Amino acid sequence: MTSQTLEVIKTTTHKPKPDPEALGFGKYFTDHMLLIDYHSDKGWYHPRIVPYEPLTLDPAAMVFHYGQTVFEGLKAYKDHDENVRLFRPEENMKRLNRSNERLSIPTLDEKETLSYIKELVRLEKDWIPTAAGKSLYIRPFVINTEASLSVAPSKTYTFLVILSPVGSYYSEGIDPVSIFVEDFYTRAAPGGTGYAKTAGNYSAAYKAQERAVEHQRSQVLWLDGLEKKYVEEVGSMNVFFKIDGEIHTPEINGTILEGVTRKSVIELLRSWDLPVHERRIAMDDLIQAHQNGTLEEAFGTGTAAVISPIGILDYKGTEYTINNNKTGDISNRLHNAITGIQTGRLEDPFGWTTVL
Repeated sequence: MTSQTLEVIKTTTHKPKPDPEALGFGKYFTDHMLLIDYHSDKGWYHPRIVPYEPLTLDPAAMVFHYGQTVFEGLKAYKDHDENVRLFRPEENMKRLNRSNERLSIPTLDEKETLSYIKELVRLEKDWIPTAAGKSLYIRPFVINTEASLSVAPSKTYTFLVILSPVGSYYSEGIDPVSIFVEDFYTRAAPGGTGYAKTAGNYSAAYKAQERAVEHQRSQVLWLDGLEKKYVEEVGSMNVFFKIDGEIHTPEINGTILEGVTRKSVIELLRSWDLPVHERRIAMDDLIQAHQNGTLEEAFGTGTAAVISPIGILDYKGTEYTINNNKTGDISNRLHNAITGIQTGRLEDPFGWTTVL
């Protein structure tokens, strides 16, 4: 996609802002959205910001039938000087294109597309909540739009970005969550789409999430698809364990999402001279560590929740309580560091923050 002029059409009817104390997650949407079209004969073209409105698609649009779609998630924050901040947005654009490539969707110009997203966020900056734990969630996504029932990549696509002011992803906030270890359903397998943020990965996980809810647990911990033996990721998060003073997380192997928060956590921990190991982690090893008292802490990481301590693992009918079901020191320190950098409360020694 070559550099193109961004068209901006502003709304004449502004929505009322929602109550900041009742935001939830992804329930309200701002006044405008960003779109870019694609045709195989033209490439990506016509970038535009327009009033938020429903889409009109042909019933035969292939996205409805074959699910050729990907998405991303990042956030915008306001600091104490009312400056708007993004956290490592370049990493999200890289991951979007990795997902595009896996789903046979044409890649976007990352720098140019990010510049359009920044313009949208600038336009909607009054929607960014300022209270602690709240932010403006940014949802870029691509859908295929060709009207055809052929089982093949589409010739036309639309890239969109919508924005939503949000509160905490989990009602527990920074308090520990309880996790159900899924040993029947599979999220991903080698050679599949596990590392891509594509819609089918998430809807296929609903059954396991239903099982978690039946067991009164907040989320699912997925095991590997081949042996149901090795830890992979927690629902919408990557996962970390502190064992005998050292931090362990599943390695990137093509079946788990390469999280931006995961990457940031690893870089932070290493900057603090704490040992971090990216490796295969067997569930049996975690149970052994729990039994001998060396499983000291566990937490999930992700854009939505940032850091989510894990207080209970429910595996094969047995409940394993971690750190007395309390938030651990590492979880607290990481949460404070990352949210502090994101909101400008703390210095950013890594250059992660983009100020608009």
